[in-house]
Amino acid sequence: MTANTRHDGDSKRVGIWIRVSTEDQARGESPEHHEKRAHYYAESKGWQVVEVYHLEGVSGKSVIAQTETQRMLEDIRRGRITGLIFSKLARLARNTRELLDFAEHFEKHNAHLISLQESIDTSTPAGRFFYTMIAAMAQWEREEIAERVAASVPIRAKLGKPLGGQAPFGYKWEDRKLVPDPKEAPVRKLMYELFLEHRRKKTVSRLLNEAGYRTRNGSEFSDTTVERLIRDPLAKGLRRANYTRSLGNKKHWVTKPESDWVHSEVEPIISEALWEQCNHLLDERRAKGKRLGRRPVQLFAGLTRCACGQKMYVPSNSPKYICQKCRNKIAVVDLENVFYDQLQDFFQSPVDVAEYLKTGDETVREKEELLRVLEQEHGRISKEMDIVYRTYIDGQMTGEGFGKRYRPLEDRVKQLDDEIPRLQAEIDFLRIHYLSSDQVLHEAQDLWKEWPRLDQDEKRKIVENITEAIVIGNGEITIDLSYLPSASEVMAKRQHNVMGSCCRRG
Repeated sequence: MTANTRHDGDSKRVGIWIRVSTEDQARGESPEHHEKRAHYYAESKGWQVVEVYHLEGVSGKSVIAQTETQRMLEDIRRGRITGLIFSKLARLARNTRELLDFAEHFEKHNAHLISLQESIDTSTPAGRFFYTMIAAMAQWEREEIAERVAASVPIRAKLGKPLGGQAPFGYKWEDRKLVPDPKEAPVRKLMYELFLEHRRKKTVSRLLNEAGYRTRNGSEFSDTTVERLIRDPLAKGLRRANYTRSLGNKKHWVTKPESDWVHSEVEPIISEALWEQCNHLLDERRAKGKRLGRRPVQLFAGLTRCACGQKMYVPSNSPKYICQKCRNKIAVVDLENVFYDQLQDFFQSPVDVAEYLKTGDETVREKEELLRVLEQEHGRISKEMDIVYRTYIDGQMTGEGFGKRYRPLEDRVKQLDDEIPRLQAEIDFLRIHYLSSDQVLHEAQDLWKEWPRLDQDEKRKIVENITEAIVIGNGEITIDLSYLPSASEVMAKRQHNVMGSCCRRG
């Protein structure tokens, strides 16, 4: 596995989001403190801070309409910044809906969210799981709303009430009832008669268009529209409701089980016999030759290479990844099974993960202990400054004595005001790259357990996030995952970086 826990020297352009609550300021965490901490984190990653967005004193209930928020979102849209650093998620947005909107906006524009408190950095492989989590939350929220709406649909449908949207072509809503439209109903009836005569959807659409008929929005009729309207039993007086549901996110609609359908009677436009004849013809044509659907995108397309260096693809006439240069090949099913076994071996035998995380946890604890000492020293010196100041005010100390006692204390506090956020930024950096073992192992094991139940799109997204490369050799498969490095790789990289730094200094 490859290590991705390095300082990114790609001059990434980021912004800093400053919104400090009154509670934070009461604890001595000023906007300046948070800004320094974020600057130091960006510096540790080799990023360039190009914007700072100030929202001090703005309520967290809703921030989306704020001028600074809109400026930030526009900068993301234009690519002026490709990442946003903030102290914690609650400072970005306390409103769950707004947090989901922010995350979707950032993912859409390939930008990253960096929350220092929660150790989330979506520019890292581990951090990208945050987007997966956010997507799941958004989907859950959409499903909750959809379920509440869906619960009322059957009741309204049984009562013959409108379910929202326009009436189907040929009908209109009148006094909350569906009745034939005097202008459109004759056109819909003609559609059935033409199809029964010519038995071709394209012919029907052409004849309707040539006669000057148009759909409700003024468009020409297509063969798809013709089939949809012929299939709809509404024309024979049977209204069908609650029979489809949306997959969301601009995906297709799917048909619900027939047990969920709700039927009610309306005034027909055509006879039931005419409807049955036309639909029988459509069924016959479909049975004679079904068109093949779109081939799915292969899971490992673009990531699989032959040992000779050429990329391997799955031709339309083969179930295998094939190298066009040397004809090396591997079955699609076999490669997915090997990939799944690789996940199982790593996630179910987490020795390397535990060792790696133990090293990281110890490093973080040492830094946190140093931070605690500095914060205590800051508090002690601040109290001593207060005592010196009161002594001077009470006339028990000369101006010269006050200067000698107070100025060194003041200088030390200024040093600590700079050292503390710098150390916090270093801890933030380490926490993000050395995630807690419970969190990582839990996420990893969940991923492995859920893999067989994930659909193709979900699997493909995970493969893209955690896979560096797959190399197919002669009887050998190498899968290079980037989710976590082994402890030995981390130590080797650390030694390499230290030696490199020494050489540069020398």
